[in-house]
Amino acid sequence: MTARTEYLNALGVENWQQRRPLAVQVAKKASVAPVPPAAEPALAAATDSWDMVAGEVAECTRCGLCKTRTRTVFGVGDRQAKWLVVGEAPGADEDRQGEPFVGRAGGLLNSMLRGIGLAREQVFIANVLKCRPPNNRDPAPAEVEQCLPYLERQIALLRPRIMLAVGRIAAQNLLATDTPIGKLRGHVHSFGAARIPLVVTYHPAYLLRSPTEKRKAWEDLKFARRVAAGANS
Repeated sequence: MTARTEYLNALGVENWQQRRPLAVQVAKKASVAPVPPAAEPALAAATDSWDMVAGEVAECTRCGLCKTRTRTVFGVGDRQAKWLVVGEAPGADEDRQGEPFVGRAGGLLNSMLRGIGLAREQVFIANVLKCRPPNNRDPAPAEVEQCLPYLERQIALLRPRIMLAVGRIAAQNLLATDTPIGKLRGHVHSFGAARIPLVVTYHPAYLLRSPTEKRKAWEDLKFARRVAAGANS
């Protein structure tokens, strides 16, 4: 299968099929160093639960975004998923619907996940912020400081095998860096004390504005798939 065909598959062909077992594909990618299994993530506090976190998010008033939001956006997907996709913050569509990555950007993300054999329902999708910043501005550091603990609790409950950070804001906040996204791509980073493998790619909204970058994002997703296979071995 050519790179062009694979890329078109990632943009929405429903009947994508892998031609050989993933383990064989990974073994032949000599340019990718083996990734050691991630340390087992720390368990969430014994008293914590998905319902508790969701309830606290829904009632949160930790920062001023509680005054301008329509709805909080907790996250959606399989709460036992091996993949966690993290974006920056809800947009206007997400604020109305209470679900991350909807609209055109969400459609593109769904298509790209399908390209590597994953349905939206098979991953968990969340954001660094649970409320929309007015006019879709970048999250303020104080807002991230107040909201990131919710995501950290979700991660402790989910215990993912891999995290996919989509977009500069998500990547820089999760990795506590100001390194440009172009330099963060193509590397296996780690998140938290559990050292969960983390791969960075472009945000679907950016790809809709800059379609020439879609090929790079597709390479990132294939790279993340190989990393996930290594982490699961």
